[in-house]
Amino acid sequence: MNLFDLSGRTAIITGGNGGLGLGMARGLVKAGANVAIWARNRQKNAAALDELSAIGGGEALAIECDVGGEAQVEAAMAQTLKAFGRVDAAFANAGISGAGTRVQDMTIEGWDQTMAINARGPALVYKYASRHMIERAANGDPGGKLIVTSSGQSIMGVNKSSDYAASKAAVNGLTRGAAFELARHQITANALLFGYYETDITAAANPKFGEWIKQRVPLRRAGDHEGLEGLAVFFASQHSDYITGQCLPVDGGLCIS
Repeated sequence: MNLFDLSGRTAIITGGNGGLGLGMARGLVKAGANVAIWARNRQKNAAALDELSAIGGGEALAIECDVGGEAQVEAAMAQTLKAFGRVDAAFANAGISGAGTRVQDMTIEGWDQTMAINARGPALVYKYASRHMIERAANGDPGGKLIVTSSGQSIMGVNKSSDYAASKAAVNGLTRGAAFELARHQITANALLFGYYETDITAAANPKFGEWIKQRVPLRRAGDHEGLEGLAVFFASQHSDYITGQCLPVDGGLCIS
């Protein structure tokens, strides 16, 4: 018996064309889930779709979507439902690194852009995914999973990252509130507070930052992308049904160092 068979289930992953999102998508497809990637870059979407389709297991779909725009999120949800008929898990993963400025140098434009993608985006994903899940529950098919990619920076300070930290703290609160409101429909909501993983975003940062972080991580290494596969499958499966409203660090122990 396969304890983590997700055949017949559908997951959305925003920003699923690379980095953490693509790592999670690989695991979900391998477990048999259909996966809809919502992301902005057409070329990266096509490459991710080719990779996921070659794995076998569940089907994959890529939809161009800027999660900061409500009309685009609503349209992507409709397109996903048309293709797969249902959504069982929504991974609100899309995000940006922030403006990279000190508090005293922040601009309204930089702040608003960070919040639009990192905080408003997950809120919109939760909104449209939960509407569908609530409708299913009313028709005798309750349950659903909302998972957001947060960050250890939401609970610790890092230089030139106040807007990013604030946006991730916002989704922690969003998730706790959603978990409380949606429990009556057997819908769970959890935040994963990721630590240091090597991605396109971290590759663009100062290399000294990566080395400094690794020295602070008790496990003395960056996160492994293979581990993301099982993590995503667990949170999309029935085995996480009794976990809700949690903000779970996935950081090699960084938050306790």
